[in-house]
Amino acid sequence: MKKRTAVARILSCFVSGLFALSTVADEIAFLSPIVGSNPGITIAKIASGGAPWAVDHGFVILNEAGRLRMEVRGLILPALGTTGPVTAVAASVVCGDVVAATSDSVALSEDGNAEIHAKLQVPSPCLGTIVMIRAAALNGTPLPTPGPWIAATGLPKNSDSEHEK
Repeated sequence: MKKRTAVARILSCFVSGLFALSTVADEIAFLSPIVGSNPGITIAKIASGGAPWAVDHGFVILNEAGRLRMEVRGLILPALGTTGPVTAVAASVVCGDVVAATSDSVALSEDGNAEIHAKLQVPSPCLGTIVMIRAAALNGTPLPTPGPWIAATGLPKNSDSEHEK
């Protein structure tokens, strides 16, 4: 399991590096891995989903021009091994404790894979940046506004190196 996690982190960093090279004209303002949510947590007045979500690996890059790239693999409900009723997601950028911008929704595969490429209007500076991945459709029916967040930027629980334990 640790080997799989290490490979996922290396791959995520590699993909992030490739994207960074393709944005030579715009500096990266924010880069972070994505972690799954737990019930009962509120960010910017948006509640997390009602069940725990897990992420195999994923990342978010936001540059100074407001270009957002999010890639997630294996965003699932561990109890089900799938995404359950969630069939689309959107990304919301939080600055301070306010949702500053939200992307259009994209399909979430049954395996929990999705990519978002969006140009958003984000304030500068965006202090305390967090990007939430939010449920945007259930069973193929779009929600009028994105719903609860099911993953967000942050550090994985096992991100500490082994020698620090």
